[in-house]
Amino acid sequence: MVKFEIKNRIGLKIVGEVLRPENPIGLSFVMHGLSGYKEEFHIDLIANILFENNYIVINFDATNSRGESGGKYEDATMQKHYDDLIDVINWSKTQNWYQEPFVLAGHSMGGFAVTKYAEEFPFEVKAVFSFAAPYSGKDNLETHNKFRPEEIKEWKETGWMYKTSNSKPGFELKLPWSHMEERLKHDLKPMAHKITMPILFVVGEDDKSCPPSDQKKFYDLLPEDTIKEVHVIKGASHVFRTIEQLESLKIIFNNWLKNLK
Repeated sequence: MVKFEIKNRIGLKIVGEVLRPENPIGLSFVMHGLSGYKEEFHIDLIANILFENNYIVINFDATNSRGESGGKYEDATMQKHYDDLIDVINWSKTQNWYQEPFVLAGHSMGGFAVTKYAEEFPFEVKAVFSFAAPYSGKDNLETHNKFRPEEIKEWKETGWMYKTSNSKPGFELKLPWSHMEERLKHDLKPMAHKITMPILFVVGEDDKSCPPSDQKKFYDLLPEDTIKEVHVIKGASHVFRTIEQLESLKIIFNNWLKNLK
């Protein structure tokens, strides 16, 4: 593993790592979600499975997250998350190990970013793993209103939402209401027909942030001949935490990778 550090388009530091197997068969990029970081259990698992399947893996901390990269969490937006992915891919294009087409994998807001990239640059992408992603800001707000109406009401009225990190105790998660307003600018559904490469969906049965119903809305818009599969994991929420849930993720993703042409 080799660490790298670059600057994104607005001068913030992005820190990541490159995993290079002895005999690579391709290149891949892994992207965590909002408030995530590259060492999270499910992100690390995805990166390691790609490596074990002989893919070069680029796993990085987006800016405005909890990892080693620059920026403040409260400044995170869907567009900035996506821009970081583009900037990392563009940097990769200057490296001697770069190759196309590549595999993209992302969780939550990272899943949004990799799916958007596949829509905008389909000929660069071999396959997409979209793990519990939001595809429409409007749908996402409706989901929040359905499952957490009081939280949304308070967030909008006070202008801020405060949470404590489950995986990093003591790390306060503070987001302005403008974050949700920015989400409303995004909708991947109108360009779903661009997803002609194989795509894998995995989501928790009890996900209250990006539920199976939201995944289905996007899935149903994909071209008929697109190779696609969806897995709903029993008892899992938005972030997979138990050994059983992570093992299910491992088996599904590993099998999918091995079946890629």
